[in-house]
Amino acid sequence: MYTTILNSQWPYTVLLIVLLYPLLAASLRSARLRSTLRTFPYTTRDSFARMTDDDAFEIQLIMAQLEFPFTFTKALQFALFRTYGISSISRVLVATSQLSDIATASKRYADTAVLIREFMSHRPSEPRTLEAIARMNYIHSLYQKSGQIQEDDMLFTLSLFAIEPIRWIGRYEWRQLEQFEQCALGTFWKSIGDAMGIRYRKLKSAQEGWMDGLHWLKELEEWSELYENENMVPHLDNKKIADETVAILLWGIPKPLQPFGARIVSALMDDRLRTAMMYEKPSKVYFTLVSCIFGVRKFLLRYLFLPRPYFLRMDALEKPNPDGRYSIRIWDGAPYYVRPTFQRRWGPEGWASRLLGLPLPGDEGERYQPRGYRIPEVGPDRMLGKGEQTAKETVAALRSTRTGGCPFIRVKAG
Repeated sequence: MYTTILNSQWPYTVLLIVLLYPLLAASLRSARLRSTLRTFPYTTRDSFARMTDDDAFEIQLIMAQLEFPFTFTKALQFALFRTYGISSISRVLVATSQLSDIATASKRYADTAVLIREFMSHRPSEPRTLEAIARMNYIHSLYQKSGQIQEDDMLFTLSLFAIEPIRWIGRYEWRQLEQFEQCALGTFWKSIGDAMGIRYRKLKSAQEGWMDGLHWLKELEEWSELYENENMVPHLDNKKIADETVAILLWGIPKPLQPFGARIVSALMDDRLRTAMMYEKPSKVYFTLVSCIFGVRKFLLRYLFLPRPYFLRMDALEKPNPDGRYSIRIWDGAPYYVRPTFQRRWGPEGWASRLLGLPLPGDEGERYQPRGYRIPEVGPDRMLGKGEQTAKETVAALRSTRTGGCPFIRVKAG
């Protein structure tokens, strides 16, 4: 009899689980947001003015490594990609061959990713953060001194790294960013811009300063939109850089499928960027496909997938090597700075690379620098061994300014 009762009840039990599981998954998904707010109680607009650089860093790290790792990463990739729609930027890269031919494109892409990951993965006052900013400043300074990089180009690039994650998450993720999270991105990138010596005098409140990261972010977005309207126009240099970058984005895609992948990338662009890159607008099928894929993904993440646990966080950097060099565990394009472990060479990913004819970590001797990198050596080969003393001086100066405090003290912009 007991067995009979169990047999009659199990369909209802299964139905109850099916109905309750999505509610449980959604509740657990929202739990991390509630936990973040308990740890960083920036719950009112007035409180945003007190947000420190340290807190902003931690909040953006939660977004980047736990909440939205895939979309956050793609947003940063497209932020960099979007800068190539400005001919004054793409012209420099073509002239220096840094992204205009496949032999140097992957290396330059890896170097840029490494420096950005360093200061996005370590606290504002940590040595690795300061070294990464100092190295980036040195590389940029050479182009600034020669007049190849303009002040507006720097501000525009900074704006995209601050704004694109908000746009992409709003468009493709399972929830929108809260205002305190947007403020954190504004606070974090304002502090990075300060460390890079970027001037904000084109922004409306440049004279009196900004209330908080959200205030700065909104003004930066307004300026960025006007700058794009005037400067994001078709140019052959844009297309040349775009073609090589798309090749990196589609690195692991079989060659017969790469034209399809390129049209998907084009569908992810807005009309202005696509026109500036001189790409054809794909058919409506591709836009519908992108919309369906991300729509289904939104639903699955919100109601069926449990939140990512901390031990599975998307941290692209490995612990320091015994010799003091650093390696990466997540890469796009050629395997620069990747340790050639047994798993990477002979595991599923290694065999997939072999079948596609792609290089593996450790291939061709030292070409892909499998021993890792030293931050003062990251950059074009012609800059190897240069700028280390300048970087040390920059690090010393940054130690006194990047203390992790609030970067909005209502001071006038430079």
